[in-house]
Amino acid sequence: MKTLSIDVRRAEPQDAPAISEVHRQAWSQAYAGLIPHKPLIQMLERRGEGWWRKAVRGPATLLVLDIGGVIAGYATIGLNRARALPYDGEIYEIYLRPEYQGVGLGRRLFGESRRLLKSLGCKGLVVWCLEDSEHAVRFLRSHGGADLAEGMEDFDGKSLKKIGFVWH
Repeated sequence: MKTLSIDVRRAEPQDAPAISEVHRQAWSQAYAGLIPHKPLIQMLERRGEGWWRKAVRGPATLLVLDIGGVIAGYATIGLNRARALPYDGEIYEIYLRPEYQGVGLGRRLFGESRRLLKSLGCKGLVVWCLEDSEHAVRFLRSHGGADLAEGMEDFDGKSLKKIGFVWH
């Protein structure tokens, strides 16, 4: 019997093509019908392999969920950008390829992201999502997040409400 390894690790430059594909698939599924078509397509096109290769070396930490050599998901984490909130860490993005959703892998990637932020000295955590993204809202609530903040995000003239979930 073959054993399949499931690892959360820091992304490397050679992961860029796979991360780009995860991003395209996950965002297409998550935001079609929420974010207007034109800005969504522009965001997807802007984040090709080159963008992700730079992101691996950028200030945020980029983690990947590696299942037997297949990049099934990614998370970007770093310092909280909303300085008005009294939390040090932030998970900027956490996404899985659609076929890997719903089987506990997001929980694993989320848990590793939280542990890494805590190990870096971050006290508390915030994660933002669009209010109408029912899957994201359900995921964050099921992991103990309290929706204590809100804001607006503009997409080519269409403003969408976002919710900030926090953990102490």
